[in-house]
Amino acid sequence: MGRVWNFSAGPSVLPESVLHRAAEEMTDYRGSGQSVMEMSHRSAVFKGIAERTEASLRQLLALPDNYRVLFLQGGAFTQFAMVPMNLMRRSRQADYVNTGSWSKKAIAEARKFGEVRVVADSSDRNFTYIPDLSAVSWNSDADYVHITSNNTIYGTRIAYPPDVGEVPLVVDMSSNILSEPIDVSRYGMIYAGAQKNAGMAGVTHVIIRDDLIGHAPENTPTMMNYRTHAKAGSMHNTPPCYAIYISGLVFDWLLENGGLEAMGRRNREKADLLYNFLDQSSLFKATVDAPHRSLMNVTFLLEDDKRTERFLSSAEEAGLVNLKGHRSVGGCRASIYNGMPAEGVQALVRFMSDFEARGG
Repeated sequence: MGRVWNFSAGPSVLPESVLHRAAEEMTDYRGSGQSVMEMSHRSAVFKGIAERTEASLRQLLALPDNYRVLFLQGGAFTQFAMVPMNLMRRSRQADYVNTGSWSKKAIAEARKFGEVRVVADSSDRNFTYIPDLSAVSWNSDADYVHITSNNTIYGTRIAYPPDVGEVPLVVDMSSNILSEPIDVSRYGMIYAGAQKNAGMAGVTHVIIRDDLIGHAPENTPTMMNYRTHAKAGSMHNTPPCYAIYISGLVFDWLLENGGLEAMGRRNREKADLLYNFLDQSSLFKATVDAPHRSLMNVTFLLEDDKRTERFLSSAEEAGLVNLKGHRSVGGCRASIYNGMPAEGVQALVRFMSDFEARGG
């Protein structure tokens, strides 16, 4: 069987050239006589991999010198706890924006460590929109503000970071990091699981401003303290070596293909193609209004469950896989991250158009 068009929300499709490069280097990484999977993380060879990976990420994001890059484990879920453990240090208060399942989980974790104020909430319409963040009265005494920039389950995104004054803005960018240019200086901290846009499962990228490091309480567990990882260059213990290596290949692929400006254009073109079809279809319906739509996760419905199941099974037979919506909301979802080429979205639209023409 040939390669399928994989619309999984994560772990997700990787650029084929990255997979081929990893395959070529699987048993012998660039003349070292060993796989990245088996080399010591203290070796000069792996140190070079980690340094190049960080350098490529810094170049992609035009990262200011006063930000650290940490390669951690535990996924974004661990960051839900690490953020308040490290950043709730003065007022022990934080403002959170609730735009979906991952925001809710982050809020629940933060409440174990301090006072959380939910300042905007879109649960009243099942998270199908983004609240007006320009109308929020932010708490100037808060230790930080937390947002989730893209919502994989509901297909929404915060297109522009809110102005929160001098309070550090923390963002879970797991599902849209590196999908378009961003101004890192608007944020105190960015964290993202790699397995959607920036590599494979196993490594979490943390980008944190220097002044936010080193203030965790003394009883903070060693591995939950950002200072531990900053001091050790992400190598206090054995890091997720192979996942860091794959991220480096993805970062290089992005740089070789025009960087984030070019990637942003391609991602908008892919999303526009699919949303334009949905907006004119009489069978398929997008679930999110245009101003709030994600460029990464396109959610849509058919009129009944039987047609939905028929569509999903027919699509899989045609090599279009992982289009089922999240179990909590049902329906359908096409995740079209950086690694999904335009040809994959074109194939999906052709199939959906044909399915509609045949009466579903």
